[in-house]
Amino acid sequence: MATATTHLTTGWEPDLSDADSLCLAWVRHWADQVEAFARAAGGRTARDERYLLADYGRPASFFNSVVLLAPPDPAAFEELLGEIEARTAVGTGAVYLWSLWPTPDLRARGWELDGHPPLLIRPPGAVPDPPAGPQPVPVGSAAELAVWERIVVDGYPMPDLQPCRPGTLVGPELLEDPRFRFWIGRDDAGAPVTATAQFVARGVAGFALGVTLPGQRGRGHWARQVATRLRAEPDRWHVGVFSDDSRRGAEQAGFVPVVRHTLWHRPR
Repeated sequence: MATATTHLTTGWEPDLSDADSLCLAWVRHWADQVEAFARAAGGRTARDERYLLADYGRPASFFNSVVLLAPPDPAAFEELLGEIEARTAVGTGAVYLWSLWPTPDLRARGWELDGHPPLLIRPPGAVPDPPAGPQPVPVGSAAELAVWERIVVDGYPMPDLQPCRPGTLVGPELLEDPRFRFWIGRDDAGAPVTATAQFVARGVAGFALGVTLPGQRGRGHWARQVATRLRAEPDRWHVGVFSDDSRRGAEQAGFVPVVRHTLWHRPR
């Protein structure tokens, strides 16, 4: 007599609620954000239950991204990677592959390992007071968004995108997207020196971007960026990918590490 097979939830089924776990909400949140940035800048996107692909077709740093939406099937990973490579074969600028899970070594296929940036989360709660000084102010126009974009390109920095032209990474339609908030921070003389963004989707508030121009670091700007985003959504869980350099500051603000991504890129 045949035995009925009972499906045991893995936590990554495409029809599962975002609320099943913070990691599931995060993966979908990150994919939504990458997709929104690319569409607003004229890029192409594609999505199924396996991954989200966002490709500007030109240099765009890590904004050219593929985000895996579920643990890849080891038996089908080579086929999956071949499909991704084929879909991103046309164009210029590196393509990044984000995986919340370990992957095989992809160097033989021309991919380069960028590392394992940690995912950190913060529960709702009291927000620490920011350091004294000019606080970030909201971006309210396309001209201000162009300034924001230039700070991002100069601050990371992204040499292949310099000199930065408006619309290289973001489009003004994002100012009408209720999921996004953008801020610019200035120094004591009024010069713009920081670019900050928040993305709210899937029940969580994401630290979409936070950049300070190199000559302005160590002056409290980063802590003011953090406090600004936390205060904008005090009743939500906050999530973000941090570098190991910025992780310490995030933990001091109440974030805790959850898991590390695997991040690869493939030059074009």
